[in-house]
Amino acid sequence: MNIYGDWGNTLTLMRRAQWSGFEVELLAHEVGDELPEQVDLVVAGGGQDSGQVRIAADLLAHGGAIRDWAEQDVPMLAVCGSYQLFGHVFVPATGDTADEPLTGISLLDVETRGSSKRLIGNLTIETERFGPVVGYENHSGLTTLGEGCVHLGTVRPFGPDDSRAAGNNGNDGSEGAVHREVIGTYLHGSVLPKNPAMADRLLAAAVRHRVGEDAYTAPDLEGIVTQRARDIAMSRPR
Repeated sequence: MNIYGDWGNTLTLMRRAQWSGFEVELLAHEVGDELPEQVDLVVAGGGQDSGQVRIAADLLAHGGAIRDWAEQDVPMLAVCGSYQLFGHVFVPATGDTADEPLTGISLLDVETRGSSKRLIGNLTIETERFGPVVGYENHSGLTTLGEGCVHLGTVRPFGPDDSRAAGNNGNDGSEGAVHREVIGTYLHGSVLPKNPAMADRLLAAAVRHRVGEDAYTAPDLEGIVTQRARDIAMSRPR
């Protein structure tokens, strides 16, 4: 799945790795393909309910291997629809494309239910791992985290009444979920070009998984364009 510019996440990771002196082998997975024996980083994009229906069974068939990779600290970024299917279940709203709940791979301790409520707009979240993170959300699935699940970040209040009607579910102020080096999020945009610290964390974990040590150095780049994009997004939170 790849909507709302999620391909930009893969492109950002490729370019930053290459600028840091690494060779990159990009593998694409299609429904029905076998998984490679070894990977160092996984990126999964967002999609509409119809896209989730098409990939759900294939993803579930490979769920065991993907969970094993996660426990080996293979970094992963799962956005929107993929984030939902990395959880336990996605229950569609009445009348949606999917008639039955879609079983996820239970890598993240989250559950999602479709609704008539839609959360749309620029979003800034405060995270422990990366500081402020900016992106764009557009989803009607409302995600609830399990008791022991750690959210990616907390939605920064916006508007005259300090509204927090955004993020995972529009109620608790949380956004995304993390497990080891796995990040699930609703932030499109795409999210990594505007948040290089997140991209570099994923790449550092990928290199560590490949060579067994911390050998990744972030590229020394002028960040004016990136910071300008972040500033504009933060100034227009919805």
